[in-house]
Amino acid sequence: MSRPETGSEVRISAQQARNLHLAVQGLLTPPRARATRARVLAAIERMRLLQIDTINVVARSPYLVLFSRIGQYEPCWLDDLLARGKIFECWAHEACFAPMVDFALHRHPSPIRAGHWAHQHAVRAHREHGAQIAQLIERIRASGPVKSSDFEREEKGGGWWQRSPQKRWLEAAFVRGELMIARRENFQRVYDVVARVLARMPQIAQAPRLREAQIRREFLLGAVRALGVTQARWIADYFRTGKKYKDVDLQAFVDAGELIRVEVRGWDAPGYVHRDHAPLLARARRSALRATQTTLLSPFDPVVWDRERASAMFGFDYRIECYLPAHKRQFGYFVLPILHRGKLIGRLDAKAHRDERIFEIKSLHLEEGIDGDTALAADIADAIHACAQWHGTPRVEVCKSDSPAFTKELRKALARLL
Repeated sequence: MSRPETGSEVRISAQQARNLHLAVQGLLTPPRARATRARVLAAIERMRLLQIDTINVVARSPYLVLFSRIGQYEPCWLDDLLARGKIFECWAHEACFAPMVDFALHRHPSPIRAGHWAHQHAVRAHREHGAQIAQLIERIRASGPVKSSDFEREEKGGGWWQRSPQKRWLEAAFVRGELMIARRENFQRVYDVVARVLARMPQIAQAPRLREAQIRREFLLGAVRALGVTQARWIADYFRTGKKYKDVDLQAFVDAGELIRVEVRGWDAPGYVHRDHAPLLARARRSALRATQTTLLSPFDPVVWDRERASAMFGFDYRIECYLPAHKRQFGYFVLPILHRGKLIGRLDAKAHRDERIFEIKSLHLEEGIDGDTALAADIADAIHACAQWHGTPRVEVCKSDSPAFTKELRKALARLL
């Protein structure tokens, strides 16, 4: 078997790099096969991480990320995979689902995670409330799993109520690997002791612990593999492993043939591709990877969760604004990037009114230089319609866009889909 090219002679265009990235992420072309539980799991295994967020003005982020890749599916399948031990929850990029095959990488606290804010909070909670946390864990061990809502409030004198500290203690124990999430009920975490959750998976429970160097190596190579193509400085953000890498840090992997260094026209630094993607890289170089997908992305999709990477790769400056005060938002509360044929060409602020069965587009903004013609309106309308149908909100209302003419075209295209 020939060794993949490792030198700077491997050159691709910026669009070829984008197409390679989207192919690996499962977003290059529309899904061709019917959605199944197995395809949900395969999508998570391909991404390695599925970020969790609880905002539900449209579908909660992990469900929407999967919809963008596999189309119409049953959201309960994700919950089922967690309950069956095919995936688990961890703190990595942020709170995430990850495939159970990666459990050893995330299982134990280590210096790799020490700088993450969640781990810093957990360490402080153990320092200040270690005895109470230990008692809570023992209660779970003796009496069974609990939800944070079991401790949501406790009564105080005079009829006043306050949030219980047990919720923070549960989270601290989970972050430090003392508890696991056994399942979710109405999206609420159900916490249990690790041994009981892993009892159904002896091959995972009995696996030897990995050394820190092994974990760091797997996170580095795994991030490159999940991204398809990446610059060195974008790698650490994927699993949140600390200090940014430099090109010199990757040289040994290039020399060993584990990473392929590429020159991407328009980038100010080399790109890197995992050797497993050498066949895809060859197709990208021949322009044999064609981007045909138009879909809406979650604000927490891996494609856009690194603002620097999204800007350099797509020329798309994306900032999550839902945590900003309303008067500081430029585009809206829950703004979905629009992926169209290999490019991020706009964004829309959406809200699903489930009781009224309405999918509201509060505003839509196309990127500068994008021609909002009839063909683009039809493609975006198809993407909005599919997303709205999946939500059970088939009536789509478009309030406004930057262009009144494009708003009119989009409304006409949506009307034809009814």
